[in-house]
Amino acid sequence: MTSLDLVTVIVSWNTRELTLQALRSLTDDLADSGLSSAIYVVDNASSDGTSEAVINAFQDVQLISSKTNLGFVKANNLALREIGFDSGDPVDVSTLPRAVYLLNPDTITQSGATKALFHALMSDEQLGLVGAQLAYEDGSFQHGAFAFPGLFQLWAELFPVPGRFYESRLNGRYPREQYAVGKPFEVDFVLGATMMLRRETVQATGLFDERYFMFCEEIDWAWRIHQAGYKVMCVPQAHVTHLSGQSTGQAKPQTVVRLWTSRLQLFKTFYPAWKFFVAKKLIVVGMKRQLRKLDRNTADAAALAEAYQEVISLAQNA
Repeated sequence: MTSLDLVTVIVSWNTRELTLQALRSLTDDLADSGLSSAIYVVDNASSDGTSEAVINAFQDVQLISSKTNLGFVKANNLALREIGFDSGDPVDVSTLPRAVYLLNPDTITQSGATKALFHALMSDEQLGLVGAQLAYEDGSFQHGAFAFPGLFQLWAELFPVPGRFYESRLNGRYPREQYAVGKPFEVDFVLGATMMLRRETVQATGLFDERYFMFCEEIDWAWRIHQAGYKVMCVPQAHVTHLSGQSTGQAKPQTVVRLWTSRLQLFKTFYPAWKFFVAKKLIVVGMKRQLRKLDRNTADAAALAEAYQEVISLAQNA
């Protein structure tokens, strides 16, 4: 049996129109790619009719409807296991798709992007993960790849720093000139909106770490990919529009807690003890600063204050 070249996974939660738009652009691009492929959509118990809309509009898409909101991580893993990864039994890797593509529902695939990612990934056996060149809805540049987060990045998010540092490597950004050259370049990790992985890499590193509900899961996986001896690259020839943030649909206070819970998990996993200690102290001081700055007259002030207090407690007890 000949394996597929590519299987794409899209996870949705109350993003019906975005998901349909993402599927339309992806299927159009795949039709011209020459790749043998399949698409899975995991719907996280949406209440907006996403499952029905996907079935009606895309008969060839494999739909997995969850009865509960599993979150981004578990939903992707559910599809990856359905495809045949991490089954718990010995697997002939040649029966698996050559690559899997984890794509956000708030994306619009531009012509040739999927093929460019796939061929870049297959060009080097040591290349384990690639991501696209991203743009905002208005066409402006969006960073799609980053250096692993360090203490300066943490400081820059919690405390004021000169504006010139925000676009610097100290803050995890790669120079825009590297994207403009138009050739794939090595990075620490790519944004989770577009992640294409070689099957051997998935087999070697496992799936997403399910301790993350959402946020930082792509950083964790990329860190493990590097530890396994594979490279990660951004492919500027692959253009994808990313309607940033529209697929999360989370209330801000809840987002604060989930984001910092994930970051603490990431730092605990990959930082040496001294660095994790410093990171926790910075988070506590930073959250206390946010509490002092909080406008108590806004509608969500009480919920935000509670969220900041919860993050302080999480950091103190991590």
